[in-house]
Amino acid sequence: MNSLAGKVALITGGASGIGRATAILFAREGAAVAITDINQQAGQGVAHEIADAGGRAIFEPADVTKAADCERVLRRTVREFGGVHVLFNNAGIIRRASVVELSEEDWDQVMAVNVRSIFLLSRLVIRVMVSGGGGSIINMASGWGLSAGPRAAAYCASKGAVVLMTKAMAVDHGPQKIRVNCLCPGDTDTNMLRNEAQQLGENVDRFLAESAHRPLGRVGRPEEIAKAALYLASDEASFVTGTALVVDGGGLAGSI
Repeated sequence: MNSLAGKVALITGGASGIGRATAILFAREGAAVAITDINQQAGQGVAHEIADAGGRAIFEPADVTKAADCERVLRRTVREFGGVHVLFNNAGIIRRASVVELSEEDWDQVMAVNVRSIFLLSRLVIRVMVSGGGGSIINMASGWGLSAGPRAAAYCASKGAVVLMTKAMAVDHGPQKIRVNCLCPGDTDTNMLRNEAQQLGENVDRFLAESAHRPLGRVGRPEEIAKAALYLASDEASFVTGTALVVDGGGLAGSI
């Protein structure tokens, strides 16, 4: 407990799923948490939940694909908490389609949310981290950033970009005592996973059952991915940078 005591964490996409679970866990571990999301009601709810449990949290609504919104979020975080020690670039979307099925708009939106947002917010936060003596950046990639899946061309492309951007950032900013890593989860029990079934026109229960076809025989829980993020955020990972941490129940190792 308290592995993040005295730290400030900024989490994008923090209103639900993995982002929500991570915000709650980080606060429980002693961090002051700044949450941002486009879903204002749900985001405020997470901040209130943390505060009711005795933690410190703020919510600032934002579209993190827009530079001005990223600047506003960072300004408020620094004003409220004094700095940023941990950035979790978690916001993401998926569009299940092949390249011939994708519209230009869907392609652009996936790349904007999954990749551009990391660039926009990281370049701002890195400056704050440098002045504060370092920090940890965690980017949300995916198992499909390492091995492709069907009818997910834009998503796979975006997550592959995140993996290599993470490594490039680690190389560039290691001398500034900033560690940069990414998470590569497998299918996790979130609203986004259920939305994939709807996009593909499949029965949700059947889709979830098929997603569990991996050595551990189930999909992941948001709290399990949050624990991996906690490791990368904490001093327990003090010599870990530039890595893509796979948390997928063995899916890439031997999925059926």
